[in-house]
Formats: sequence, C-alpha cells, structure tokens
Amino acid sequence: MVLKEAFPEGYLAVTGLERANRTGPIEASLYELVKIRASQINGCAFCLNMHHRDARKGGESQQRLDVLPAWREVELFSDRERAALALTEAVTLISEDGVPDEVWAEVRRNFDERETAALIVAIATINVWNRFAISTRQQPEPAEISA
Repeated sequence: MVLKEAFPEGYLAVTGLERANRTGPIEASLYELVKIRASQINGCAFCLNMHHRDARKGGESQQRLDVLPAWREVELFSDRERAALALTEAVTLISEDGVPDEVWAEVRRNFDERETAALIVAIATINVWNRFAISTRQQPEPAEISA
C-alpha cells in the first residue's frame, strides 16, 4: 500500500509538519540526529537509510553516526545535542516513563521555549513517519543499500 495515494489528506498533513520542522528554529544537523535516533529506537530501516544519507550530505561525520546509539558513552555530542537526544528517547518511548524531570530540565537549559516546542514537534513528526514506513513495509531502494 502507498499511504500517500490511499489517504493523501493524512499524508499531506504530516508533510506540513515536516515543512514546519525544516523552517523552524532547530538546526538541520540536530534535526537529522533526532530523526536517526528515533528511527533506531523504532527499528525503521527505510528512515534510517534516508536520514543517514541526509546527515552525511549535510556534513555529519560517520564517526558520530556510528556511535549515535551510545551517545551517552562518548564525548562527541554537545550538551544541546545530548538534551535533544534524551528528549527524543523519552518521547519515542513515552509509555515507559513519560518525560523524566531531569530530561525536561536539561532540555529547558539548552533550548528556549520556541525551540523546545519545535523539538517536540520534530520528535513527534519522525515518530509518525516511522510508523507510516514500518506499517506499510517500506524498504530502502536496493541501489541505496549497496551505495
């Protein structure tokens, strides 16, 4: 099934969120890290393939992409990135513990109100995309896999 053909109104609503995210206050490099981390947690191969490619095109280092699942263990990420990644994990896994107070406090130390709101929308959006891709069984293009 191709969701954007079967229910274009729903698909277009999410593309509107994506446009808002791309023009919002969260820097593109951080938005890519958020998309990758949520996609790792959700196990979305389609999105992981796409966003790893986009992050590399945007100048992200392969080393940081390689260690992103273990971001807490390395000193390669800024305080701002760490706060965003912690919030990404908490929101993606929201049914487990909600958003812990210490995660929220770090986010508010590193992001102003508008940025915090934009970050929450960005995290919610990639979680929607992951659910679209996984439930409709989207696969990376074979040419992209071998590249």
